[in-house]
Amino acid sequence: MARQQSARAPDDGFDLVADNRKARHDFFIEESLECGMALTGTEVKSLRAHKVNLRDSYARIKNGEAFLYGVHIGAYAPAGQFSHKEIRPRKLLMHRREIDRLWGRAREQGYSMVPLKIYFRRGRAKVELGLAKGKKLYDKREAIKRKTSQREVERELRHRNR
Repeated sequence: MARQQSARAPDDGFDLVADNRKARHDFFIEESLECGMALTGTEVKSLRAHKVNLRDSYARIKNGEAFLYGVHIGAYAPAGQFSHKEIRPRKLLMHRREIDRLWGRAREQGYSMVPLKIYFRRGRAKVELGLAKGKKLYDKREAIKRKTSQREVERELRHRNR
């Protein structure tokens, strides 16, 4: 007997929860890597409801372990008083080699580790962590000018091709 195909599209196992666009504005992202997060049950349910804010969050390595600080995961209302703390350090799940390599790079002057996005991959909560170097004010202004001029060129091309 043949199985019936479901009406929904095939799931690729990727569900974006939050994107830290401000980090890309404030930093030059040198490299990025994917790592897991140690979460409680209500935190996972809040992530599935997209109740998360990555602004002003960062990662640090402490005692050979990586932690994520400043991430706000909203309370899960049905849990009532048994819900999680909204802002707390969350452990990142990474291999020892990755932690050592990031620690070595982050010790250099001006480097930070910032979360770029949080997503689910095949049912597991993941965070994309970026090794970033801070932008100066003139770098930010230059990026805004470049983006504005590109937008104007595209607008002119659209109107010209009508």
